[in-house]
Amino acid sequence: MGTSGREWLARRQTSCYSVIAQGVQLRGTMADQISEYDPRWPAQFESEAERLRTALHGLALRIDHVGSTAVPGLAAKPTIDIQVVAPDEKAIEACHEQLVALGYTHCTKPVTFFHRPARWPHTHHVHVRRAGTYDERRLCLFRDWLRSHEADRRAYEALKRDLARDVDLHSIAQRIRYSEAKTQFVREIERRASEC
Repeated sequence: MGTSGREWLARRQTSCYSVIAQGVQLRGTMADQISEYDPRWPAQFESEAERLRTALHGLALRIDHVGSTAVPGLAAKPTIDIQVVAPDEKAIEACHEQLVALGYTHCTKPVTFFHRPARWPHTHHVHVRRAGTYDERRLCLFRDWLRSHEADRRAYEALKRDLARDVDLHSIAQRIRYSEAKTQFVREIERRASEC
């Protein structure tokens, strides 16, 4: 990507947290956003993955369904998490431009995170990762572990519901803390899965 491409991308980058704060009318707590597993989630992923495959042709090595909606039987917020695996930094930068052109909003932190629509609640999240890195592996490790370990799947769901109960949807800080509070559980599962 040349200098003009970098400047264009820099202008298009928007902080997630300032966008989701703009005039969103939400009611209740985060717990109200968590729904029982919906068997339509895999088809919703496939539909979006097809759009991404077309737009990212030659850039993406793989497109994975990750996150809670990728785990049958797990209650979740109805946001489809997608991982795009690219071979190198050049391809990652090119993916950024294509995702923005598809209507995704690029968050400045983390630099590989996109969502749509621009305002919360989001229907899709895209994480762009470099092939062969632990970051690329960890989302799939966690997903696959929960798919095959029912007790841990139930424990994660209970943790999410418990943490979500007191999260005010209007509070960006509380929504961030909710995500961060799950980290210890997630990291422990990733550690166990990576040792298998």
